[in-house]
Formats: sequence, C-alpha cells, structure tokens
Amino acid sequence: MLGRLNHVALAVPDLAAAVAAYRNTLGAEVTEPQALPEHGVTVVFVNVGDTKIELLEPLGENSPIAAFLGKNPSGGMHHLCYEVDDILAARDQLKAAGARVLGDGNPKTGAHGKPVLFLHPKDFFGTLIELEQS
Repeated sequence: MLGRLNHVALAVPDLAAAVAAYRNTLGAEVTEPQALPEHGVTVVFVNVGDTKIELLEPLGENSPIAAFLGKNPSGGMHHLCYEVDDILAARDQLKAAGARVLGDGNPKTGAHGKPVLFLHPKDFFGTLIELEQS
C-alpha cells in the first residue's frame, strides 16, 4: 500500500527563521510560503533529493500546529507523509484493519493539490501519518 516517503513535516514557531536556517545555513532550495487556511497552516517545502522537508507554521490560533507548539515550543517533527496509489482504497483497508482516520474520513486537498488523509498517531507508535495520493 505505501509508496515512497513524500515528506517529513516539522512544526516551527517562526517560519521565516526556519526558512533562513535551511536556505542560508544549510544551502537548501526552499519554496515560497503557501497559506493553507483549510488546514490552519502556512507551509514551505525544502527540497532534499527524492523527498522533502515540510516546514509548518500555525495560521491562526485554532491551528492544530498552534496546539502542537504549545506542547513543543521549540518545534519538532509533526508527521510523516507517505504516497499511496489510491487514497480511498488505502483508507478503506486501514479502517478495516482498525486504524483511525482523523477528521470525517474524507480526503482533503493538501499542499501539493492532491487528496490527503491523516491517521491517528496512537495507532502508529506516536507518529502522525499523512497519506497523499500519488
């Protein structure tokens, strides 16, 4: 079911500082910030070969990233994103196996313009998993 690792997402308290660290200190190629109001975040992608690092900053006080940063003020790893060929088939297979899909269970459009779902971290050893249709 799982395809390649699409990205590792890091929640950051200051997106501009994180971008500067990756671009200026590490010499990485970094995309322009993209606001995703439906997810409550602003994102930037750092290109690192066959995968990416996603930097997430809260977009408003009700952002799930704001809650994460409340517990982890310096930031940290937020989730892993894996590609799947058929997100609805993956969802159905996971639910049948007892995994919990967050939200209403229906895919939303992610930062890459593709359908995404999130899986409960308690079902995956404390790690929030995002699935993105490839």
